[in-house]
Amino acid sequence: MKSLMIQGTSSGSGKTTLVAALCRIFSDKGYSVAPFKSQNMSNFGYITPDFEISRAQAIQAFGARCEIMPDLNPILLKPVGNYSSVVYLNGKRFKKMHAKEYYEKFVNTEGMKLASKSLKTLQKNFDLVIMEGAGSPAEINLQKYDIANMKIAKKANANVLLVTDIDKGGSFASLAGTMALIEKHYQKLVKGFIFNKFRGDIDVLKPGFKKLKNLTNVPVIGTIPLISLNLPEEDSLNSNPKDIVWNKKNIKKIDNELNKLSKIVKSNMDITSIEKMLQ
Repeated sequence: MKSLMIQGTSSGSGKTTLVAALCRIFSDKGYSVAPFKSQNMSNFGYITPDFEISRAQAIQAFGARCEIMPDLNPILLKPVGNYSSVVYLNGKRFKKMHAKEYYEKFVNTEGMKLASKSLKTLQKNFDLVIMEGAGSPAEINLQKYDIANMKIAKKANANVLLVTDIDKGGSFASLAGTMALIEKHYQKLVKGFIFNKFRGDIDVLKPGFKKLKNLTNVPVIGTIPLISLNLPEEDSLNSNPKDIVWNKKNIKKIDNELNKLSKIVKSNMDITSIEKMLQ
């Protein structure tokens, strides 16, 4: 199977939860599935005596019902202020790096090698790898340092679904603008759009879907309603995440929420079309 990648028009668009839902959906279909995010910036980790990765990939692994391992998130950046982060590689603390050093000296050399190695390991050992992008692929100031969006999608031979948060407004412009700013040789990787956090009458949106496809040649394959979930949040926009204890009780709660999430996503997305993309 080909790999699948979820990218977003912005941070907070819903990439993390959508990957978790798709991991559960395809696990329920009998595939062996693993999530993957080459680089994650978060101060909230899943910590074991042997390694630490972002807790987002750990939760996605619960969705996939796969082993939680460093390859799921080979690069973790823990911000410490003054444009610096503590860098974890393969789950182990590496060193503190300033953003300039990280981007200009590390990302396109050791960083990409490390991410590519983990990705290849997962692709070898699982039927399906569902990848999560970071931020937006249209951040044109950072495209030459891209390690988490289109470059890694290309390396994975992955089809890309682009998700946008319609609750914030401006979603049609965000999708069209993102497509316009993605480098042309990567545009063909984008196979579908997803509107997330929608509330209202979908018939009001449908004329816009047709116009959007005419502009971009990319169809809308899902409109996910705004739902309330009791899943641990990442320390990103508009959230105040708390540490959690990874005991059986809390893992069971997460599992129940993932089941709830996956049912809603499955009923509001064209899963059949996604399966065809993966053949």
